[in-house]
Amino acid sequence: MKTLTAMKARQNFGGLLEAVYHRGDRYIIERAGRPMAAVVPLDDLDEWQARRGRLFGMIDEVQKKNARVSKKTLQKEINEAVSITRQRSS
Repeated sequence: MKTLTAMKARQNFGGLLEAVYHRGDRYIIERAGRPMAAVVPLDDLDEWQARRGRLFGMIDEVQKKNARVSKKTLQKEINEAVSITRQRSS
């Protein structure tokens, strides 16, 4: 991933688009040293949107399955899972 200032991106926008489209380059655009945006190939965006859709679909399924479980019970089970995972990774 390459980084460009907003000014450089504006001055070379046509070249930037060509590099993204033809070579698959990815750019972070900064303004005043802060990352503000990304320019990525459309395939990357499509893949990201599909993954995001699947993630939110899984979250919806989990919420539906646990709709009748009390918040207290859910929090207890979450805490136990986190504790087990931390023990396994250390």
